[in-house]
Amino acid sequence: MCGFVGYTDLKNEREVSRSLLARMTERLVHRGPDSDGYFVEGVTGLGFRRLSIIDLASGDQPLYNEDGSLVLLCNGEIYNYRELRNTLKQKGHVFSTNSDVEVLLHLYEDEGVDLLHKINGQFAFVIYDRKQKTLFLARDHFGINPLFFTVMDGTFIFGSEIKALIEHPSIDRKVDLTGLDQVFSFPGLVSPRTMFKGIESLPNGHYILVKNGNVKITQYWDLDYPQAGEIARDKPESYYVEKLKYLFAQSVKYRLQADVPVGFYLSGGLDSSMIASMIRKVSPDVTRHSFSIGFNQTEICEAKYQRMMAEYSESAHHEIMFDWKEIAERLPRMIYHSECPVKETYNTCSMALSEAARATGITVILTGEGADELFAGYVGYRFDQFGLRTEKKHDLGSMLEDELREKLWGDATLFYETEHYAFREIRSALYSAMLNDSFDEFDCLNFPLVDKERLKGRHFVHQRSYLDFKLRLADHLISDHGDRMALAHSVEGRYPFLDIDLVEFSKCIPPELKLNEFTEKYILRKVAEDLVPPEIINREKYGFHAPGTPYLLRQNIDWINDLLSYERIKRQGYFNPGAIERLKARYSKEDFHLNLPFESDLLMTVLSFGIFLDTFDMPSLN
Repeated sequence: MCGFVGYTDLKNEREVSRSLLARMTERLVHRGPDSDGYFVEGVTGLGFRRLSIIDLASGDQPLYNEDGSLVLLCNGEIYNYRELRNTLKQKGHVFSTNSDVEVLLHLYEDEGVDLLHKINGQFAFVIYDRKQKTLFLARDHFGINPLFFTVMDGTFIFGSEIKALIEHPSIDRKVDLTGLDQVFSFPGLVSPRTMFKGIESLPNGHYILVKNGNVKITQYWDLDYPQAGEIARDKPESYYVEKLKYLFAQSVKYRLQADVPVGFYLSGGLDSSMIASMIRKVSPDVTRHSFSIGFNQTEICEAKYQRMMAEYSESAHHEIMFDWKEIAERLPRMIYHSECPVKETYNTCSMALSEAARATGITVILTGEGADELFAGYVGYRFDQFGLRTEKKHDLGSMLEDELREKLWGDATLFYETEHYAFREIRSALYSAMLNDSFDEFDCLNFPLVDKERLKGRHFVHQRSYLDFKLRLADHLISDHGDRMALAHSVEGRYPFLDIDLVEFSKCIPPELKLNEFTEKYILRKVAEDLVPPEIINREKYGFHAPGTPYLLRQNIDWINDLLSYERIKRQGYFNPGAIERLKARYSKEDFHLNLPFESDLLMTVLSFGIFLDTFDMPSLN
């Protein structure tokens, strides 16, 4: 992947500063260490950092169409570019490079914004139409590639990471309290929220048009499951298995396209093992590098299964032994790249993986995110199957919880993540008296989160899948956990389960083939039967959680103690210092353990928020 940044004066008055644009672009050097490029014309400027993957010799950006009237910057990959390129050439289009993303320019000439319905890829891009003075920006279907924007002081500013945007002097750094509240309440931030007030994340499947001083945002795709009564089981199980296997193979082939070495991560679980085996099957003559994390604690180390799959896929395997002491050392850099507080420390392990890949000369990695969300891989799906959603209580708290679920999801029986009404009291207790005075104004449950029409009338498996896609996957697992931790070391992550053709087909698979009785990912297990060893297929899903603040507090690390000190918490004004002291006392006990994933590490969010404030020079409230 790469990184880009740009801005334009919506009033058409102030010309772009080339030196400012260069400073903004330089903040993205980790996303693109290989080259930079700029376009400056009047009130509009674009800056680019390149990570060279396809067409190493002539693929530098910006790219231009035949007459130079269109300018393109793209962070990502267009996987079906060869097919598109052939079609466009037959129509008379002339290409100047062998880059995959150049097809976007010529598609735009023919299709305009409808080009988004032609491409299979992971992308965030901007096309500037010099004749029409129009900016067209888009983010891929699943939100794999980030894209942030804001309008401040009459200037539209955008880029791949917020750290580049905040170099612009028009931006006033303030904490988005609703974003902070989202981190406490859900797996992470939910687009369009960020931790920076006034700066938005373009949601997955959306595009922006900037013309005549106006900024218009439009959705072009969403995960739209059929109504429960419209799901026809008119084909045998074998049809779905074979079609899914074909699409999975095609997706892996697409994601092996590169002019640099491509490797993969191995967790020891089903998803990464399927990818490893399929890579070997579709490219048997190439030895690939694989990477996994190992731990000295045998009860959590999955090295046995990782080594089994490395041998099975005949990869050159690299096992990174991770010492828990590295967590504290890596936390500040992790927050710098995440640009948000977090609820767990596992991103430090992810950073160690990408660091090892880069050190080995691997700049593209395939990994298994998306399978759990598509094929009912989390424990919540089984809880739904147990019938917990039908249990009704009639006390006041339960009735208020039902009312809140109806407001959030349009379905009072839909449990997601936590009992939100009860947890609201916990969140309130953590915040300072000043914030509690305005809690209703930033309470994230008072703002729309998802399109409730996408949940209405759907099978419970599809309801949870949709919420997982929106609230867990796009802005957490493939953003602060995936994209940011990989690009911290200039490594591109690719996700075979997040292929538009595969996902569109998965919508038609009957839910009982995803969750079969209490067997999660049933159809994936069927696809895997001739791909991976039965020991992997029949493994119970293992949910690993890296040590959190209970471990860190026991290490008695000065800078962590300072960040969580009564004096600092009080001075910053965001949290109740007394409540934080009580949490610290509880978490510090030698026999204390959080029941993850059913309990949240509340103190980790407080700690990482403190790192966030320092890292980005954010203001205190007092």
